[in-house]
Amino acid sequence: MFLKAITRLLAAVALLALLNACSQPVAPDVRYTTLDGQSARLGALKGKVVLVNFWATTCTSCVAEMPKLVETHRKFAPRGYETVAIAMNYDPPEYVRNFAARSGLPFTVALDTSGEAARGFEEVRLTPTTFVIDRQGRIVQKFLGEPDFPKLHALLDKLLAEPA
Repeated sequence: MFLKAITRLLAAVALLALLNACSQPVAPDVRYTTLDGQSARLGALKGKVVLVNFWATTCTSCVAEMPKLVETHRKFAPRGYETVAIAMNYDPPEYVRNFAARSGLPFTVALDTSGEAARGFEEVRLTPTTFVIDRQGRIVQKFLGEPDFPKLHALLDKLLAEPA
């Protein structure tokens, strides 16, 4: 009787874990162009924990959160974390380059000139919009507006502690 109850409990726990894993959408393997003109794919970062931030130089909230994104990147990058800040297609590339240089952004800054990346991520239109992607390439968190940085840091700690 006891063994049967334990078996049922374990089966239920396994089913819930499977359903939870299936409920997290896979991040789109979008292409973007880095500020140095290199073409890149998000899928190339699989195996790392990745934060994708859609932003614009004309977005005051985006500009205000950048120092916190820099701090987050510096804190977690040594553990297998990447940040990709994708400028919206309406943001003039020269403005993006100037902002990145002036701010000393230590992570990948990309231009989404075609809008493909924003379309791939649920048709992003509002900035800032941030996605956290786990090592398996699944979207595990989405923030509209500035992230709750203590919550983000706790999530990154958890994701980075998991095996690749």
